[in-house]
Amino acid sequence: MFLTISTTGTPELPATDLGFLLHKHPEKAQAFSTSYGKAYVLYPEADAQRCTAALLLEVDAVALVRRGKGKGRGGAPDAALAQYVNDRPYAASSLLAVALSAVFSSAMRGVCNARPERAARPLPLRIEVPALPARGGTDLVQKLFAPLGWTVTAQPVALDAEFPEWGDSRYVSLVLESETLTLAEALRHLYVLLPVLDDAKHYWVAPDEVDKLLRAGEGWLPAHPEQKLITSRYLSRRWSLTREAMERLELVRLAEADDSEVEEIDNAVEPETETEEKPTPLAVQRRDAIVEALKASGAARVLDLGCGQGQLVQTLLKDTRFTEIVGVDVSMRALTIAARRLKLDRMGERQSSRVQLFQSSLAYTDNRLKGYDAAVLSEVVEHLDLPRLPALEYAVFGAARPRTVLVTTPNVEYNVRWETLPAGHVRHGDHRFEWTRAEFAEWAAKVAQRHGYDVEFVPVGPDDPEVGPPTQMAVFSMSTAKQTTTKEAKAA
Repeated sequence: MFLTISTTGTPELPATDLGFLLHKHPEKAQAFSTSYGKAYVLYPEADAQRCTAALLLEVDAVALVRRGKGKGRGGAPDAALAQYVNDRPYAASSLLAVALSAVFSSAMRGVCNARPERAARPLPLRIEVPALPARGGTDLVQKLFAPLGWTVTAQPVALDAEFPEWGDSRYVSLVLESETLTLAEALRHLYVLLPVLDDAKHYWVAPDEVDKLLRAGEGWLPAHPEQKLITSRYLSRRWSLTREAMERLELVRLAEADDSEVEEIDNAVEPETETEEKPTPLAVQRRDAIVEALKASGAARVLDLGCGQGQLVQTLLKDTRFTEIVGVDVSMRALTIAARRLKLDRMGERQSSRVQLFQSSLAYTDNRLKGYDAAVLSEVVEHLDLPRLPALEYAVFGAARPRTVLVTTPNVEYNVRWETLPAGHVRHGDHRFEWTRAEFAEWAAKVAQRHGYDVEFVPVGPDDPEVGPPTQMAVFSMSTAKQTTTKEAKAA
């Protein structure tokens, strides 16, 4: 990715002042590490008459994949090639916008202690971007930059110069020229509009992106004729964030029209005096759903398979209908923490007779797991490599064979609703996979068919009409015929 920023000057106001404004010395080639590769700043020309600063971003394709969909082994296999073979190393996009912000952060804020008067004055500027994705074509490029005071030259790039009949690509070669803008304004325009034209961001759009947009758009975005399109695309069409941004931009517009401060306009509602009730954490909702399902099944003797630090065991102990609770985990450290949480060393005799913890691997059959009413696999299956799932399936459904089995696992479709979760990432670094609702239903149905269970599905957490609940739970119940066969075998 590459762009250049050029200016001209006079003996009194030399063009090399651009080095002061960018805080990068014209006689040095400098390198900066970014999240997605290495950025270089160099000056192809630097004298009193003309000075050009070039920003080159060398994208690390492997790092881009690791920070994106490949994180936590959660990437889709059919997208693997596209992660490596794409235009990201060559075409200006949100990656270049991030590099602009990181490398020229002071210049973007208009800060220059060495030349404060130059930072505040318009410069004769020429910006060139040889390869810019433009979803919307040259017309959209004009609509975005021209209202800001730029003279725009956008030439479509042919798909292949040797085969003109193939037509133009979605890329343009862009030249922007202006004598009425400061360097800080120019950089802020690029920071916002590069990802808008690409119509893609390569990192998760969190709520703080609204603040970034409004800071970079200060002074020009509220009155821009394409404000709605810019806001929507910059925020990756996240409707809740787009609505918030549009509301705040409208307040800015009203304040400017009234020659007042935003705070004076936005005072119709007094600050809340009552503390808002905090939402119930998903982990608590999950445990509550499990307890309700166990009660509905009539289970008294329960296995918590993969019990971790014992939170579910602790919850079940509070209900006397559960007469025997067994926590099982492969990690001795987790079991030690669970014992400490449960205060087993200080627990009364009656209570301690209801609970036990022991180490076991769910990849192998264990006779100690047989004979229980119910087994719970809460947020366990996604921590196993997919080839090991059949072993767990047999150990639980084939060998232990409790009457009821509860399995909870994340619904990957809901991940887009986690505003702090980077795009494409799984919820925990140790998750080997996360299933869609259809994938989970397919797996559960096959398990039930193979081992003589019926299965139904219960949403856990808010059931979003578009992406479903954050957690999905399968309730396996041994079919009546199998229960009768099992009882007869025990009697014999």
